[in-house]
Amino acid sequence: MSVVEKRVFPSMNQASDRDPFNNNCYGTLVDTPYKQVNLPILDVSEFNDRTIRAYEEGYGEKDLEADLALARSLVPAGTASLRDFSYVAPEIPEYIPSNCTGCMDCVTECPDTAILGKVLAESTLEQKLQTVAEADREMFAFQWSKTRKYYEGPQKKGQEGGRFAIIIDPSKCKGCAECVTVCDDGALKMIPKTDKKIQDIRKSHRLFKEFGPSDEKYINENLLIDMMLKEKTHIYVGGAGSCAGCGEGTALRMMCAATGAKYGDQWAIVAATGCNTVYTSTYPYNPYLVPWTNSLFENAPADAMGVRSRWDQKGWGDKPIWCIGGDGAMFDIGFQSLSRMLASGANIKVFVLDTQVYSNTGGQASTSTYTGQNTKMSVHGKAYGGKQERRKEISQIAMMHPRTYVAQTTAAHTNHFYKAVLGALEFDGPAIITCYTTCQPEHGVADNMASDQARLAVDTRAFPLMIYDPRAGDTIKKRLSLQGNPAMKEDWWTNPKTGETVDFIDFCRSEGRFSKHFDKDGNPSELLLYAKQDRLENWHVLQELAGLR
Repeated sequence: MSVVEKRVFPSMNQASDRDPFNNNCYGTLVDTPYKQVNLPILDVSEFNDRTIRAYEEGYGEKDLEADLALARSLVPAGTASLRDFSYVAPEIPEYIPSNCTGCMDCVTECPDTAILGKVLAESTLEQKLQTVAEADREMFAFQWSKTRKYYEGPQKKGQEGGRFAIIIDPSKCKGCAECVTVCDDGALKMIPKTDKKIQDIRKSHRLFKEFGPSDEKYINENLLIDMMLKEKTHIYVGGAGSCAGCGEGTALRMMCAATGAKYGDQWAIVAATGCNTVYTSTYPYNPYLVPWTNSLFENAPADAMGVRSRWDQKGWGDKPIWCIGGDGAMFDIGFQSLSRMLASGANIKVFVLDTQVYSNTGGQASTSTYTGQNTKMSVHGKAYGGKQERRKEISQIAMMHPRTYVAQTTAAHTNHFYKAVLGALEFDGPAIITCYTTCQPEHGVADNMASDQARLAVDTRAFPLMIYDPRAGDTIKKRLSLQGNPAMKEDWWTNPKTGETVDFIDFCRSEGRFSKHFDKDGNPSELLLYAKQDRLENWHVLQELAGLR
């Protein structure tokens, strides 16, 4: 369980007083009074000096004495901001300001909060640059670009232009290169790490934080992609122990950013055991700046119902609760608990990290697994070619529950993602968002390809986008929107650049988990063709429900 205390670590610039739930003790999710065990308020500075230092220097787990906070499984908020991953990769992104358009794709899609964006009025920037040591001034000033979006646009309106910068945090970057992949403007490239380069990057990062938050007059509230320019959206500070390029990491960051933009840090998380709880709670590191608790694999929704009830008793009905779990937790062992929560009508939001495997246990099959996929417990062998069952569709099942907001989205479809999350938060009842999240090791996908694979999953009908909003009307047709999918009225999408039809087989060719289904000439197996038909039939059902078929 993570807690929030008055002294926490900075998300982007400098520390601020945060004590949103309780002034008298830890401020835990259920407001448990720890006074009966004489547990003092957690001194984060002391935790820093004693515990974080011990683990950074390598003697923490052997030499530190256990204390009451550890006995209660308590970890302070934001401690992962002090974690250093600069040793894990030989390369790091380099920013090329002259090519930058300020699109914010790299900042948004980074799974580790290793890239931060900021925009300042030109006069403000010039003033602040005068405070920088002369030896570093030119190096740092070079990194502030004059984009059409933030500089030329305001000038055309007779306003002062804003200077935009992207800064790499070398302590959080794992070298996955996804930022380079999603940048269509050539504004980032991977370069080898050298002592001089790392020294300059560290100086730039420090100065970037010292220069304060973005000037909000340059942030367009109608552009959801600008969300991460706001400091209060950086609820997920990075430093989590997820794999390089983790698709889940990006989804969690974006969910936290959208919720933070609307509610600041006045909300909390109840998480089911899984990859997401392992990489976000490797003691003593916690990347969240909101309270969160890790429940069992099968009962996170029930746990969330208990927290919701207590919060409502305290008059905290306006504070959101996100219940997070993987497809194993929500599709399978925790499905009954999820169904009961949705049926209860409780104002709880569920966020499903759908990797189609139990990633936390080495890639076992779940009911979310695609037909033909090679996983543990459904290994592709001579007799059987991987998973034989058809995939369960949690969204269609959730739609059949009383008055429930439902969405399927991906982190690569930024506007759709943010609209789905904000829509769920605005809905006065249960909501569930299933997000496609690439698992690089289990899918056989390169570290930099999470975003591309998510887009391909949508284009090939492997994972259609959808939003089902009960407020939109009194029929399924009125409530269900498939906007965001290509060629919504067609079976498959045809790529206009190549003229070729894109289908589920193309998706399978791009990932290692289906590789054994192709012969030496690249022809798919009969089982994979059956899986293709399954995806088409699922798409037909959605088209029919949405009134498009």
